[in-house]
Amino acid sequence: MLTRVADGVLVHRSELLRNNTVVVEGPSGVLVVDAGITDAEMACLAADLAAAGQRVAAGFSTHPDWDHVLWHAALGGAPRYGTARCAEVLRELRSAPGWEAREAEGLPEELAGEVSLDLYGLVTALPAGVSEVPWDGPCVRVVEHPAHSPGHAALLVEGSGVLVAGDMLSDVFVPMLDEPGPIDPVEGYLAGLDLLEAPADEADVVVPGHGSVGGAGQARARLDLDRAYVHALRDGRDPRDPRLVSPEPGWEWVSAIHEGQVASVAAKRV
Repeated sequence: MLTRVADGVLVHRSELLRNNTVVVEGPSGVLVVDAGITDAEMACLAADLAAAGQRVAAGFSTHPDWDHVLWHAALGGAPRYGTARCAEVLRELRSAPGWEAREAEGLPEELAGEVSLDLYGLVTALPAGVSEVPWDGPCVRVVEHPAHSPGHAALLVEGSGVLVAGDMLSDVFVPMLDEPGPIDPVEGYLAGLDLLEAPADEADVVVPGHGSVGGAGQARARLDLDRAYVHALRDGRDPRDPRLVSPEPGWEWVSAIHEGQVASVAAKRV
């Protein structure tokens, strides 16, 4: 079911991980951001759009994690964009022998048989120097940053004041660091939060990749909470984060993510 969260912006939620698909209305179609995770959910989204007389004009993946790069034939063949780094990661993944079997093995067991990979990761890189989604619709600013995943981007729907945060600014997930690489995961995450400060201050609504939509002031409040968590992780302190101290029922397993990150960051300090 599509829920309107601001003028011209709607959200369609997935059940398992509370993934939020964002739909931005334009004069000749809609932009679909992070389309969803199961075939049935994406088919439902397509049916809801068709019932509203809308066609899909473009798609966007905020980053190359599996649950943000899926697509369904019912959504049509519109161009699907991502940052150049996001597109590169997905191109390399799809070019490796046996990639489909490996990706299927990595899916949550609850989704067995419910996710098709035929259109997985078919993302076109934004042209060099382009900082807006190239489509016939409201200005959607692309804010690329190094937090959480290679080529991660947040989107600011200007005019509607909606910040689409990707896998950040969640009320159920603590910050999830990227794998070790050229950029230190902790410093990369903090740099990402710095780049999101200005758009967060402009936003009246924040839509995280997972969790609840936040209203006025929530983008900045969640950013500050995320930064406090990463600082505590870096410094070896207990973050006393509400997402860990009093997790939402059913989300207690987020503590396991936190414990793994504590161990990983501590190992680097030795």
